[in-house]
Amino acid sequence: MAVAAWLVWRVPQPSKARSAALSLFVAQLVANALWSWLFFAWHLGGLAFAEVLLLWLLIASTLIAFWRVKPAAGLLLVPYLAWVTFASALNYTLWQLNPTILG
Repeated sequence: MAVAAWLVWRVPQPSKARSAALSLFVAQLVANALWSWLFFAWHLGGLAFAEVLLLWLLIASTLIAFWRVKPAAGLLLVPYLAWVTFASALNYTLWQLNPTILG
């Protein structure tokens, strides 16, 4: 993630595309941190699942925006998107199997 952002950040010509891509990157970082609190600290499985879906959309948008600025940066986010896809399935399954713990 950091290398992908760095590749976009160091593109020589500042542009709206670069600024938008980096803004999306920051937004998905915030969403990523929020998910951890929702799921692990506050045990809100349903809300965490809704939030991880939002996180997935933000990552996909960031990947596309990075790709448009620097294709290698977009490619570097593919494993992250794959991981969050898997984490979404885990979140949903754990929430459904543990309704008393993850309300």
